[in-house]
Amino acid sequence: MQLGMIGLGRMGGNIVRRLMKNGHSCVVYDRSADAVSALTKEGATGSAGLAEFVGKLSAPKVVWVMLPAGKITDDTIVELSNMLSRGDILIDGGNSNYHDDIAHAELLQPKGITFVDVGTSGGVWGLERGYCMMIGGEKAAVDHLDPIFKTLAPGAGDIDKTPGRQGRDPRVENGYIHAGPAGAGHFAKMVHNGMEYGIMQAYAEGFDILKNCSQESIPANRRYNLNLADLAEVWRRGSVIASWLLDLTAIALAEDESLSEFSGFVQDSGEGRWTIEAAIEEAVPADVLTAALYTRFRSRQEHTYAEKILSAMRKQFGGHQEPH
Repeated sequence: MQLGMIGLGRMGGNIVRRLMKNGHSCVVYDRSADAVSALTKEGATGSAGLAEFVGKLSAPKVVWVMLPAGKITDDTIVELSNMLSRGDILIDGGNSNYHDDIAHAELLQPKGITFVDVGTSGGVWGLERGYCMMIGGEKAAVDHLDPIFKTLAPGAGDIDKTPGRQGRDPRVENGYIHAGPAGAGHFAKMVHNGMEYGIMQAYAEGFDILKNCSQESIPANRRYNLNLADLAEVWRRGSVIASWLLDLTAIALAEDESLSEFSGFVQDSGEGRWTIEAAIEEAVPADVLTAALYTRFRSRQEHTYAEKILSAMRKQFGGHQEPH
């Protein structure tokens, strides 16, 4: 199947590579000519501008926009709305706000262009592991795109089947879901990322407590010099708190237990804030997720070992660098 990708950063570039590796053809565009050139050398069809990009796609055209949420994504979708034709499909696979998805679907619908939003999780590991995807949009379009999603998804792997799932959508067990109409995919991904804040914060605070039990203010008979890298490693193996985030924490600690590369300045990418806004709108208590978001705000004023753990996890799963 052919797909056009706009935005060839950490996620967009590797999505193209995974698709091409499995027999799909890709037309690519990015403001960085070097990014386009690199993927062209790997087999993609490059383009120097949006008009040329759209012209190289076959009807019905499928365009995936993988750009930072906000103005740049909105501007690109508006521009594409005047270039695509009835029957074409436009996908936003970035971390856009679901309110924007609804507006974009309403913009494109009168023109006969179908909008699909794809909340995409997998970070810099997606090329190898695949991407977990939460998809919003019309059923016919999502079904048409199934060869793309099936290729990008992780697949069932060796994860045990969940009892009682007989007769349910088999796509879910392969790592992707049609969550509902426009916006539903990014809404699900938004809450997913809000939950991620809370889980990461629990690990961060736990390792901070473990690290500080060796300080001199603790009575000598309760002062432990614990090996944090080894604790992370042993918890990965059979512990009830095992997870991929713990796997990534173990990698970071094995490389440097002091995490000297990190200051502890922790960014938030937007979805955590939006999750709390949704909780407020729905009158749903979200104590842990709210506290985790506020901790990220505080980390920009003072830093602890817990924040270094958070920064290390963000670099491991998403390639996120602390600002300098």
